[in-house]
Amino acid sequence: MTLKRILGAMALLLTPAIAFAHPGHGDNGLIAGISHPIGGVDHLLAMVAVGLWAAQQKGAARWALPCTFVGIMLIGGLLGFEGLNLPALESGIAASVLALGLAVALAVRPPLSLAVAATALFALFHGVAHGLELPQMSNPWAYAAGFVAATAALHGLGYSVVRVLPQAAAPLVRLVGAASAATGVWLLAG
Repeated sequence: MTLKRILGAMALLLTPAIAFAHPGHGDNGLIAGISHPIGGVDHLLAMVAVGLWAAQQKGAARWALPCTFVGIMLIGGLLGFEGLNLPALESGIAASVLALGLAVALAVRPPLSLAVAATALFALFHGVAHGLELPQMSNPWAYAAGFVAATAALHGLGYSVVRVLPQAAAPLVRLVGAASAATGVWLLAG
């Protein structure tokens, strides 16, 4: 099969999805869940930073950090569905952007228990925020599946960037971390 035919077939298969590009067409919450972590710069930066930071680690931290974030974020989301609100929720999320950005910028390798504890705390803030913003008439489980999938994909993106780039690109990754930390400062100030 030629490339032209493959692209044509893909275009035909995707055509029905174009009609659902606007809300109100039967989305059960999945699309809203996927778009929430991607649509907010605070969530986007923190979640990519978790992947970047995990890739800078050695051993078990490489998988423990993203897995911890996703698991605790889901628990936080469930608590948010029940109406739990954390004090200083937005400040906690902004602080996560700052701290995770600094961790990447400085390529910090703390003891695993400390790294997991910090990651879990940040994930709790993000999860509660996701849960509190459950769209009306959405299925909470579909919404949760969406924000979990998007978060895992963002972690994977950050991780892949570090692992695929040559070692000479490490300063670029650190610069991205510094930019994320600067955004965290800006979010805290705003």
